[in-house]
Amino acid sequence: MPRFLHTADWQIGRQYSRFAEEDASILADARFTVIERLATLATEQSVDAVLVAGDVFDAQTVSDRTIHRTFQAMAGFTGPWLLLSGNHDAALAESVWARAQRLGAVPDNVDLLLEPKVREYPEQGFAVLPAPLTQRQTYDDLTEWFDRAETPEGLLRIGLAHGSVEGQLAEEIDSTNPIAADRAATAGLDYLALGDWHGFKAINARTVYSGTPEQERFKDNGAGQALIVDIDQPGAEPRVQPHATGEFTWIKHQSTLAVASDMDRLMSELDALLPRSVVDLTLDGEVDLAGYQSLQQYLSAAEARHRSFQTHLSGLNLMPTEEDIAALHADGYVGEVIDELGERQEGESEDADTARQALAILAGMLRETEQPEGAQ
Repeated sequence: MPRFLHTADWQIGRQYSRFAEEDASILADARFTVIERLATLATEQSVDAVLVAGDVFDAQTVSDRTIHRTFQAMAGFTGPWLLLSGNHDAALAESVWARAQRLGAVPDNVDLLLEPKVREYPEQGFAVLPAPLTQRQTYDDLTEWFDRAETPEGLLRIGLAHGSVEGQLAEEIDSTNPIAADRAATAGLDYLALGDWHGFKAINARTVYSGTPEQERFKDNGAGQALIVDIDQPGAEPRVQPHATGEFTWIKHQSTLAVASDMDRLMSELDALLPRSVVDLTLDGEVDLAGYQSLQQYLSAAEARHRSFQTHLSGLNLMPTEEDIAALHADGYVGEVIDELGERQEGESEDADTARQALAILAGMLRETEQPEGAQ
């Protein structure tokens, strides 16, 4: 009974320019860690092979060191690794794969599937029909040859491809690297392992995207896992079981503040998030100055609990109450400034954001200059 680990879209060498340098470096390094986790999972699950359905590397220009680190991270599993070229690491005449071979970085148990031809693994009980990309984009279905390919009787027919299954995108979008939705049926495949879709997606019982093993986007689409696939015999329906592999969870959170109790609700929601996550928080609505200062203190502590904690407060208006202004002793000219800043923060312009920040800073300065009664 052959058993596989199906993964794809490692995107080794991916850059995270939207994050602070420290966070970006750690997020990039996590992509090596996840290969080690895949190797451990493959060993623990006693799989016959690891199928990697394209985009091992994020670009052709990754460094030699990155190439070496990638293959060294696979050392925890000594069985076959079958690596397919995808659109980011297409098998060009001169490619990252050619460099890896020249560097002597590819271990003996790693097979680079860079040509569309049947690869037989009789000891493991299967044959692989790969559809490697030899250029970044094509409008031809590179899996079409599967229908005519012959494999030895008794071996599972496993397809390995990277692209977009037809009918999954909006009708007006032309899909590059197309794959027929019924390819598994027309080619008599027992399983078609796919890459390119960065989340888990089962097109049908025999055609499945594994998704990327390390989440990289704020989408709840089943990323951050790999698949263990069991097939009892040729013709039997695959049993697909997802296993979590990712180091960081990416969370996009939006909340509206309108009344005082909303602040408590927000803090409870954020407290419930997994620690060391990558968080993108957007707030809108209204908050008074006292509430805003409490929010800033809370967010400062939350940043320390997570790998990355980005906030978007452009939709959150500071609305000083009469009690706020009275507590700041902001009468006369200062009171007029507070009123003007409150008016200017309306909207989403850069001036509005500046006014919002200025209002918060002014309130903080006024509070700091307050003297206790009787102080000298």
